Amino acid sequence: MNTKRFYTTLIFTLILSCFAVSAQSDKQKKLEKQRQQIIKEMKQINALLFTKKKEEKSAITLIEDLNYKINTRKNLIRITNEQANLLTREINANQKEITSLRTQLQELKDDYAAMVVKSYKSKSEQSKVMFLLSSDNFQQAYKRLQYIKQYRAYQKEQGEAIKAKTKELQDRNIQLSKQKEDKKKLIEENRVAKRELEGELKQREVLMASIKADMGKFAAQIKKKKQEADRLDKEIDRLIKEAIAASNKKAGKKSSTGKFVLTPEAKKLASNFEANKGKLGWPVSRGVIKARFGKGRSLTDSSVEVNNSGIKIATEKDAEVKAVFNGEVSQIHLMKRGNPTILIRHGNYFSIYHNLSKIYVKKGDKITTGQVIGEVFTNKIKGETLLDFRIYKNGKKLNPESWLSKN
Repeated sequence: MNTKRFYTTLIFTLILSCFAVSAQSDKQKKLEKQRQQIIKEMKQINALLFTKKKEEKSAITLIEDLNYKINTRKNLIRITNEQANLLTREINANQKEITSLRTQLQELKDDYAAMVVKSYKSKSEQSKVMFLLSSDNFQQAYKRLQYIKQYRAYQKEQGEAIKAKTKELQDRNIQLSKQKEDKKKLIEENRVAKRELEGELKQREVLMASIKADMGKFAAQIKKKKQEADRLDKEIDRLIKEAIAASNKKAGKKSSTGKFVLTPEAKKLASNFEANKGKLGWPVSRGVIKARFGKGRSLTDSSVEVNNSGIKIATEKDAEVKAVFNGEVSQIHLMKRGNPTILIRHGNYFSIYHNLSKIYVKKGDKITTGQVIGEVFTNKIKGETLLDFRIYKNGKKLNPESWLSKN
């Protein structure tokens, strides 16, 4: 066997194998993190949306909550399926690697056995001495001595390679057993999740049938909700434009770009706010994102498109609202036929908290991170407590979810 070629091939194979295993392992870790996040979200959904009696909620809210739960459950099943499929690929790759390792191990053993036989035939120390003494000159004797040393070193190297390969094979077998166990567990969890989903789909079907006669009324409610959202968007846009104009005027600056002309202090605050993207604390202690930022489908009627300027966080009754970062209360807005809104400025950023029942701050107040600024309004007719939370940069709407920490 060509030993040099064997080791070159072996090392190359191991490097490729390590890269492949590492890439799959990283993906598996990422999927598991997502799955655990969804499991946590499901627990929050059950705790915040499904602990009250059904009669305490309106039919439209029940449908929304159930649809939200169903969508989250489907997402959980999808992620778990991805994990199981990835594990299947990893198991197959591991089984191939184990077969290859066994072949390589056998080749190493055969090579080593041949060396042992050869060494046995010339094992006499006297024969080695004679081998050296029979040299024609000193240079030849030196070369023969180096050969004996190299041969011994190679024997030792082969022995170490066999031990290392045996250990690697054992580790692979342990890893394979764990992967098979993990896959079995994931499949069982998915089976349970699918049963839960079937029950929720039947529950929704029954609920939809019970309100079929009133679908016209619900369509009108959806339309009204959209009109209210549009009106709120316009009001917030107006308030931000006014705040920018007033701030720039006070600083003796004029800007036609619709952006703040920042003082050094405001620049520092904005920079600190930016540096905390993805790490901001939640505006409520317990909550789930019931409506996400941007375009989507109504949770009541999937044929209706909605466009959210922020996120809607479902929380518990009388939940306290906390500022997500240091800043200053720019505006407290009281809409007609609507609940209060607090705008907190962070340099050229705004964090906005809408649908409050109580307000504990006033315009111009300096705010610290985590400070309680009010309470969320609970709609007794609908039976829900929702905080509308937004983040703007100057007049541009940003996705608040990407700014909050993964709690």
